[in-house]
Amino acid sequence: MPIINRVAAISEEVTAWRRDFHQHPEIGFDVERTAGIVADKLKAFGCDRVVPGVGRTGVVAIIKGRKDDAGQVVGLRADMDALPIQEATGVAYASTSVGKMHACGHDGHTAMLLGAAKYLCETRNFNGSVAVIFQPNEEGLTGGLAMIEDGLFDRFGIQQVYGMHTSPNHELGMFAICAGPMLAACDKFDIEITGKGAHAARPHEGIDPVVIAAQMIMALQTIASRTIDPLDAVVVSTCMVRAGDAFNIIPESVGLTGTIRSLSPQVRQQTFARVVAIAEGTAASFGATAHASFQGDVPVTVNEAAKTKFVTGVAAEIVGVDNVKQMRPIMGAEDFSHMLNKRPGAFIMIGNGIGPGLHNPHYNFNDAAIPIGVSYWARLAETALPI
Repeated sequence: MPIINRVAAISEEVTAWRRDFHQHPEIGFDVERTAGIVADKLKAFGCDRVVPGVGRTGVVAIIKGRKDDAGQVVGLRADMDALPIQEATGVAYASTSVGKMHACGHDGHTAMLLGAAKYLCETRNFNGSVAVIFQPNEEGLTGGLAMIEDGLFDRFGIQQVYGMHTSPNHELGMFAICAGPMLAACDKFDIEITGKGAHAARPHEGIDPVVIAAQMIMALQTIASRTIDPLDAVVVSTCMVRAGDAFNIIPESVGLTGTIRSLSPQVRQQTFARVVAIAEGTAASFGATAHASFQGDVPVTVNEAAKTKFVTGVAAEIVGVDNVKQMRPIMGAEDFSHMLNKRPGAFIMIGNGIGPGLHNPHYNFNDAAIPIGVSYWARLAETALPI
């Protein structure tokens, strides 16, 4: 079954919502304008229950079907937040907020789920209830957990949950998915190196933490190349170096910050242990000290096999079986993983057309994907909750 006729008819309206969200990006949990518009539209559509403020600024709405014999509730989730990036797309509806932009497609995610909510409120061609979930702070990787801790699943009786993300690595009109681990766990690491400051002309009188940091950054790369099984996956990236305030003074300390991406709990813990050993050992070899710490706790996004097969079938109804690709896992992270740890479900990628990557100042969500995504959400709900 191709694009739903009613969805095609409202696509221009949904596109207008998307472009408004794009013009007014908001960061993290501070998505009050976006969440307010979402809640107002959900009420106007006729949702049976609209609850703002879930997980601080999330919004959840319940749409009851024509029948409710089964008592099932299916959750559909979209994220609302933008990124601290200066936009460089040059589009007419570019961000009006300096240093903020929707560079990850969340404006499209929000608009598509709103479009699906409008359609489902009009038709209600399902048996049970649909919970549409609009989440803040996905980019900070804590919004999903905040909604769960605020009772997302228990308060709304959600028994299965699904997510979708735009992909500039796939052609428009395609979906991509895989069963099992699909996106990586993500952890932030901080390493504080303490040496001994000195004049740059007399380095022998100090213990140079900058040199130690350089050695340490390179040594951390041996975790992937020499510690972890080559058939497993891990990425250790040092992304920030903080050192000194003057060009002619060897500083006393240096800070390193980066991320660890992994696809299994075993590799994750093994990598933590090696970061600590490399940091402490490298520093000690120069007569300095180092302390490594970790933050994040974003687990691997794992698609249940049966639900992966289910959503693959739904996507195939919209775009054809040849346009639903089995993808390899990727090392990007997604805090929807917390939701999949609580309820069965699946996460799928929707093609945006090949172009600038996510988190890129030139990225722009492709509005031509809107009727595809809205149709997918609508058919998923109707198929999961058949009358």
